[in-house]
This record gives sequence, structure tokens and C-alpha cells, in this order.
Amino acid sequence: MSTDYQQARGALGARLRELRYSCPGGRLTGRQLALRLGWPGSKVSKLENGRQTATPEDLRAWADAVEQPEAYPELSARLAGFESHIRSWRRALAHGFRPLHEGLSAEIDRTSELWIWEEAVIAGLVQTPEYARHVIRRYAELLGGADDVEDAVRARVQRQEWLYRSERKLHVLMWEAALRSLICPPSVLIAQLDRLTGMIGMDTVELGVIPFSASLKIVPANGFWILDDRLVVAEDWHAKMWLDDADNVSLYKKVWETLRESAVYGARARSLISHARQALGPPGLRP
Repeated sequence: MSTDYQQARGALGARLRELRYSCPGGRLTGRQLALRLGWPGSKVSKLENGRQTATPEDLRAWADAVEQPEAYPELSARLAGFESHIRSWRRALAHGFRPLHEGLSAEIDRTSELWIWEEAVIAGLVQTPEYARHVIRRYAELLGGADDVEDAVRARVQRQEWLYRSERKLHVLMWEAALRSLICPPSVLIAQLDRLTGMIGMDTVELGVIPFSASLKIVPANGFWILDDRLVVAEDWHAKMWLDDADNVSLYKKVWETLRESAVYGARARSLISHARQALGPPGLRP
């Protein structure tokens, strides 16, 4: 779990302790509160010290037991605020890109089926090393604090071994903008598009592209990954969010399925990739 998440859980625990201390009927010991709740004393200790995540039911019971039921909405809001596991880019990159890539790679290793949506960049699991290098450098320049770009590129490429394991399946959706965004030199993008073309038809990969001309039922924004219906990893400019509660996972899966309705596959996807490649100009003019 992220430092941000741990700090938020610790802050919630401190607030629970404050409520126990300020019980209108007199300050309660942890043992007294546990008896009121019918809990083992260790649970009270774990919640107050941020070693266990409370459920909404735990928080309501706690507020009632300390005779302050009006505190429940505040406690519930605190819980909702950190259930998304927000991981600040700047704080994370203070230790370089490598820990970030290793953490995601570990989750992918234990994943059998993966759904990815990207609106303006080629998905990391199908990037060429050169394309990945340019993407990672752009983030390093923007956010600062990371000088291990080459380590990050190697980690991203190694992660792609997942695609060649048995009983794995990648469902990747991209907006046509991802095929045309010059985040790298044209020659690098051409090689990347060639690789995408070669992946169409792979047993482990289902590649869909949403054309610019497609009718859309939802705004094509913000890339995200869904791992085995158990975890969503979504990126924004300030942070990467790890969402593991069922409601959010279900929401993102619904978003993915809605976007999929506008996508094309197979020969039509190959045609879009080909047109994007041709738009980069004849070979003699490509830098």
C-alpha cells in the first residue's frame, strides 16, 4: 500500500481514538470499548493504530458505542477518501521509476485477464522499447525526481513477457489519437505502429481501436487498467490510483465495455493503424 494510504488510515485511527477518549459518559479504555462492541481487544488497537482498515459498519458501531453517533458521517467520509489508494507521483518518484514499475509488475504477474484503455498513448504492455523510452522521459521531465529512465524501460519490456504465457488474455482499447500522438519521433512511432499491426490476431491479445469518426457514448478520457475484476489502476496528472473496492471496479468495467461498443477490430483496426502510419509521410522525410 502507498505511504499516502497508510497515512490516511493512521489519521482515521487517531480520530477514532479521540472519540473514545471524549465519550460523553466518560473516557473509555480500549478494553471497555471492545466489550461494548463485542470485539476482541486487538481489533480496537489495530483500528486506532492504522493497522487494519475499518468497514463502514465498524465505523457506525464505533460512533454509537462512544455515544457520538453524529460523528459517523465524518468517519465515513474519511474512509471514502482513502479507499482509492491514491499514490502521489511526486512522492513516489522521489525513489525513481523502478519501484513503481516493480509494484505494477507484481500485480500483473498474478493476473490472468487484463483490460486496458488508453486515450492518447500506446498501452505500456504493447510498447516498443524506444517508444517506452520517450514516454517515460516525458513524465520524468514533467514530474522530476527520477533519473532511472533506462531501468524503467527495461522493467516495462520485461513485463511484456506476460503476453506470451499460457492462459493469459489482454484486452486493449485505444482511441485513434494514440496512433497519431507524436510523443516520440516519427520513425519511433512507425516502428511502434508496425508492432501493433503484428499483434493483431495473437491468441493472447484482443486489440481494438476507436476511430475519430466513431459515435461515442462516453467521453474517451483517462487511461486505466482492470486486473482480473479485482483491481483498477487509473492515472491522472497528480497521482496513480489503485481502486480495489467492488463498486469502483464495477464502474470502470462498465466504462470499458461502453467504450468497446465504439471500437473496431481485426482488419478495420489494421486499416486505421495503416492510415496513421501513412500520415507520417514517405520514408525519405521521416526523421
